[in-house]
Amino acid sequence: MNNFTPSFENLPATLPIFPLTGVLLLPRGRLPLNVFEPRYLNMVTDALASGRMIGLVQPSEANAEAQQSAPAVYPTGCAGRITHFEETEDGRFLLSLKGVTRFAIVEEISTTRGYRKCVVDWAPFREDLAGPSTSEINRDRLVGAVRNYFSAKGIEANWEAIEKAEDEYLVTSIAMICPFDPPEKQALLEAIDLTGRSELLTTIVEMAALGTIGDSPQ
Repeated sequence: MNNFTPSFENLPATLPIFPLTGVLLLPRGRLPLNVFEPRYLNMVTDALASGRMIGLVQPSEANAEAQQSAPAVYPTGCAGRITHFEETEDGRFLLSLKGVTRFAIVEEISTTRGYRKCVVDWAPFREDLAGPSTSEINRDRLVGAVRNYFSAKGIEANWEAIEKAEDEYLVTSIAMICPFDPPEKQALLEAIDLTGRSELLTTIVEMAALGTIGDSPQ
């Protein structure tokens, strides 16, 4: 934990939430965001004035985000801290978020600024702030599966950097960047620890690679 990361005792009781389908933020992961809707511009402005924390969540129903202004969301999200922001000439915010810890939504509360805000419970995920405990992941299987998946999808990668990456960075980066379905992204978020997330990620990547290859014309 660095000097800018809040301690567990200093985490806020309420958090603005930003529903985004298919977007995954994990503790210590980094996520760029392009913010342009007025309500979310308000959210960022308010967050910059008080703790710089935003909660990323996913709508829990397909296409719900596009169909309604306040879609039902999964009860577990991940809080990110704004580590960098830039104002554009056309009135947008370009943000960089660093994942801090997951949270459980307790209840939603009314606001006057357009965006949504929730009372949250951090307790189930207290260990997120401490960093990953000693873990055992099958790197060879994971990297092999990712190689097959990237090849099937035509994705370029720096394999030297991947081979050198620490376990958590490797798992977090792949889980966040791969275009998995929202339920798969949510399952990765809710995995109990790094070992469980790595095993699930490996399985998802293996199945996705087989599906992609199987759909290819002969």
